[in-house]
Amino acid sequence: AADIDDIAQEVFLRVLRYDRSELIDYPQAYLFKIASNVSAEWAMRSSRRMPHHPEWLAELVDALTPEAELERETLDERLRAAVDALPPRHREILRLHFADDVPHEEIARRLGVTRKIVKRDIARAYGALRISLDQSLAGESARQPAGKKV
Repeated sequence: AADIDDIAQEVFLRVLRYDRSELIDYPQAYLFKIASNVSAEWAMRSSRRMPHHPEWLAELVDALTPEAELERETLDERLRAAVDALPPRHREILRLHFADDVPHEEIARRLGVTRKIVKRDIARAYGALRISLDQSLAGESARQPAGKKV
């Protein structure tokens, strides 16, 4: 975001310095072209400012392995399935609370229930998710060979 602001500032300054504005037929296209040029200039300058050697790239290590990615995706699928198995009101309350960051009072007002019911449904949803995920993981570990962990 800071780079975009810096480019916008530089474009603004360059437009202020241009004294023949009557020659510009399409001002928006002109601004985009200036921004493109500024961005390209800065990219060239930064590549020369901090030179690097190609062999340094070989030293970079990606912490994400295919096994870890598969495990994360599997856990995401299990969580999604567990949430989908919840009653509709529990799912809606969790969505409002976590995805939309709506406070309990507002959730209660929107759903036409009391705040106490919202808190109770969140606790029940947590319990159901915990049981569902524990069973899912227990079933997976029973299918794994003896030396493997999930």
